[in-house]
Amino acid sequence: MGKLTTHVLDTANGRPGAALKIELFALDGNSRRSLLTTQTNHDGRCDTPLLEGAAFVTGEYELVFHAGDYFAKQDATLPKPPFVDRVVLRFGVADASAHYHVPLLVSPWSYSTYRGS
Repeated sequence: MGKLTTHVLDTANGRPGAALKIELFALDGNSRRSLLTTQTNHDGRCDTPLLEGAAFVTGEYELVFHAGDYFAKQDATLPKPPFVDRVVLRFGVADASAHYHVPLLVSPWSYSTYRGS
């Protein structure tokens, strides 16, 4: 059974990105449909998969990580506006029977991602 998961690592502070808001959208051409809004737990992960089973289908998706709000809550010294604010990751799912893990490594100055396992 396929599923979509994520986690967030705060690379500036060397810890999980806890209580970070995440939005998930399905994309279809120029349209964008909201699927869920959640936040990470104490370990920087979501308590359940973002999508799984019949709800997880091939197509294009967008994850929006509210990193600027997260770092503001950490009392980080940030410029106004912050350099890294909302991190938008658009990705495609070609095989909905597979596990797609899309982590975010983030600091107030940079971010990276990859397809994990």
